[in-house]
Amino acid sequence: MSSGGGAALAVDLGTGGLKVGIYDARGALMRAATAEIPTAYGPGGAATQDADGWWSRIVSVVASLTAATGLGPEVRAVACTGQWASTVPVDAQGNVAGDCLLWMDIRGGDLAAARIGGRAAGYNASRALRFIRKSGGAPSRYGADPVGHILFLEERLPEVADRACWYLEPVDFLTMRFTGRVTATAASMTAAWLTDNRRPGALVYDAELVGLAGVPGAKLPPLVPVGSVVGTVLPDVASAMGIADDARVVTGLPDLHTAALGSGATRRGELHLCLSTTSWISAPAAKKKTDLLHSIATVPGVAEGEYLIADNHETAGECLDWLRVSLVAPGDGLGPAGFDPTFPELDRLAETASAGCGGVIFTPWLAGERSPVDDRRARAGFLGISLATTRAEIVRSVLEGVAYSNRWLYEPVRRFLSSKPQSLRILGGGASSDLWCQMHADVLGLRVERVEEPVFANLRGAALMAMVGTGMIGREEARGAVRVEATFVPDPSRAAVYGANYRVFSKIYSRQKPLFAGLEAAREAGA
Repeated sequence: MSSGGGAALAVDLGTGGLKVGIYDARGALMRAATAEIPTAYGPGGAATQDADGWWSRIVSVVASLTAATGLGPEVRAVACTGQWASTVPVDAQGNVAGDCLLWMDIRGGDLAAARIGGRAAGYNASRALRFIRKSGGAPSRYGADPVGHILFLEERLPEVADRACWYLEPVDFLTMRFTGRVTATAASMTAAWLTDNRRPGALVYDAELVGLAGVPGAKLPPLVPVGSVVGTVLPDVASAMGIADDARVVTGLPDLHTAALGSGATRRGELHLCLSTTSWISAPAAKKKTDLLHSIATVPGVAEGEYLIADNHETAGECLDWLRVSLVAPGDGLGPAGFDPTFPELDRLAETASAGCGGVIFTPWLAGERSPVDDRRARAGFLGISLATTRAEIVRSVLEGVAYSNRWLYEPVRRFLSSKPQSLRILGGGASSDLWCQMHADVLGLRVERVEEPVFANLRGAALMAMVGTGMIGREEARGAVRVEATFVPDPSRAAVYGANYRVFSKIYSRQKPLFAGLEAAREAGA
């Protein structure tokens, strides 16, 4: 195979898995490969991963791809995307100084709350407003972001903090491993909320915000423009991977940003919905804006002077994985030997149940929630189960619960946009399901357009960013490289059933919220 005009190598480091792909200059996927990424959970809300393990897997997977295809010498551009709001401590030589603290790690919650917490929706109003005025958001009072992570490392793990010279986001860590250069962007550092986003292009952290956060400013990576070339691939990396040693590496981007590029919805107000491990609804926006009540804000976008709506459901596709592993086929010896249904098999089972699942509703708050409410105490549950409830209805209710949750988020996003979109693009692994796509069309009341190869949409977005950043293609060419493979139109009869269930779903959180604190206390007492 030959790309006929150079190729781009893209790396997508998700929370649960790694994707690597090589794309030609038209944005077409030539070959891709995947690998699983394990997560370690521990007491006190610990959730960590081995950053060295990421890199060794990436090198191995890329080397296998280039050996199988012969495309390595054609790679002219490289970019990384993936999970964000996670923190990798790195020493002065670029070596990992400790485990990566994931966006789920809340061990620094008390330290963050001491800095930002208070009585105004859980925040110190004065401090939160100073963050919001400049950056558009504020650090999580639960510690589930770089500020909470850094405070935890500095205060509770001094042996790691003493070795750490830099605290990097995963995409910036990977970019450093490719180039040997420590950098970040206002986009990759979004979750730290430490840049003045009223001033697009200002490549400095805001001294006031750094002081309010209480983090060591000297350990924050230097900022460079979004989409700029960081450097060429290190010779030993190029040799190990089998790629061209003059390939240029563009700044890494969070999956929020590459989802926008990979959806093709890159003009202001054009919506996309990512249905992956987590889920979000986003669109390019004209200015810095914040809806504090619903945890929605605009953040620096994919180019200087641009913004992108940021919000997040903590669990979406992860709910289906939890259902499969914990309930349907837990591997505890109580079920048939070797019983391990695939996601498509669960999908087909769900199709046998009627819309609305006989009144069974699932709330997908397995890891708490971030938007449209910021509450890490919230927990998932099933409502309406009876003796007549079937396994198919349980499975389908999980899919429907995620769709209801996306409508719960879509309504404030629509008001945030001050418009009523008629359609949205859908991408991510969950979008591979026709049932789930149609369900979202029916629940949201929107035409849903699924992009080609939805599971690799973020990977495609990273490749397009690499090609745009190195001048291989232009922005409009990148937009045109994304094609729609299927369209789903709302069905009025199903929409009526879902509407009735959603009216109940939309009230569940407020009714159950007073109970979540008691449940947390019970969990801690039993720990």
